[in-house]
This record gives sequence, structure tokens and C-alpha cells, in this order.
Amino acid sequence: MNQERVFKVLLAPHITEKAAMASQAGNQIVFKVATDATKLEIKKAVQQLFNVQVEDVRVANVKGKTRRTRTGLGRRSDWRKAYVRLADGQEIDFAVAE
Repeated sequence: MNQERVFKVLLAPHITEKAAMASQAGNQIVFKVATDATKLEIKKAVQQLFNVQVEDVRVANVKGKTRRTRTGLGRRSDWRKAYVRLADGQEIDFAVAE
């Protein structure tokens, strides 16, 4: 996979309470990913960027919510998230050291 595609597949880590529970219980990290990304692309991108061994990737398509605004109804965009399970002893630290 070329380096340009690696940066387009992974958009951002998804930090929520549910993601924190998955991280503690199953050594999983949750990422927001491109809507056209495949499981294999996600696996390769995480391995290349963070130098970790990935065991499993599960993806979920999240439907955008309909919201009422001052001008009428609006809709948030659909997006995709990936649950990436790391091998035992592997970890990714997103904390910024200053």
C-alpha cells in the first residue's frame, strides 16, 4: 500500500467511553476510517503507522443523525469506524508528551 493511501484510510482515533471500555477489556483501539476502506487496508495502515501487530479488524458503518436546525431539517454525514484488536503485548499510546 502506498504511503498516500495509508494517511487517507485512517482519519482519527475515536475516543469515547465505549472505546475506552473496549481498550481495557480486549486490547482494542477504535479509529474513524474512510468510508471506502477495507479491513485489509485498515490492518496494513495501522501496522505501518504505529509499528504494531494487528490480530483482527471489525468495521461498523455509522448512520448520520437527522437534526433540526433553524432553517429546517439537516443531516449529519454517515461515517465508518474500525475496531482494531492488537496482539498481546502491543499497545498504541496517543498521549502527547511535552
